[in-house]
Amino acid sequence: MSKYAIKNVEGAQVAETELADSVFGIEPNISCIHQVVVCQDACKRQGTHSTKNRHDVSGGGAKPYRQKGTGRARQGSIRAGQWTGGGVIFGPTPHSHAKRVNHKMVKVAMRGVLSGKVADGELVLVDSLDFEKPSTKQAVAVLNALGVAGKRVTVVVDDEAVNAYLSFRNIEKVTIIGVSEANTRYLIDNGALVMTTDVCKKLEEVLA
Repeated sequence: MSKYAIKNVEGAQVAETELADSVFGIEPNISCIHQVVVCQDACKRQGTHSTKNRHDVSGGGAKPYRQKGTGRARQGSIRAGQWTGGGVIFGPTPHSHAKRVNHKMVKVAMRGVLSGKVADGELVLVDSLDFEKPSTKQAVAVLNALGVAGKRVTVVVDDEAVNAYLSFRNIEKVTIIGVSEANTRYLIDNGALVMTTDVCKKLEEVLA
């Protein structure tokens, strides 16, 4: 167990908490993290890219001119790929880009990312991010007080923290997610990771 500072929304340290070494203190497995991020990015792709080949474009039922005697290359259809308006040769077709990794790799990757954030000093723990009402101005003030303004920030809050979500969602370079949405891509793709102590404990329970 290692001690880690907890700040309030004014940026002052108010307490310390113990972080589990099994989640926040391991050596990151870079290869595993890479595989998981590639898998998550691939699964987001819709795979709806499509083109028409020579069988899908209209026209071209008749042979454009006779086989021999014209001095030109033989042609069977004006909808072949070499003709203007013809089909696309070897074009993309709709298909799934989904990949799979097992659940153990997902957990190892998330533990590695969190450990890396702690080692680099990019994890910011806050005692609470409760907002009485949505306020982007107040959210910006919180980021300034925590010393992460101007960085690419990922904020992780409880799933029920609607006011916090509405406050942070329109700030440039800031991504806010509920704890149930936390994954390797969201946790690593930032310059600072901000989360509440309750969220930190939930992640520990899931990843331990």
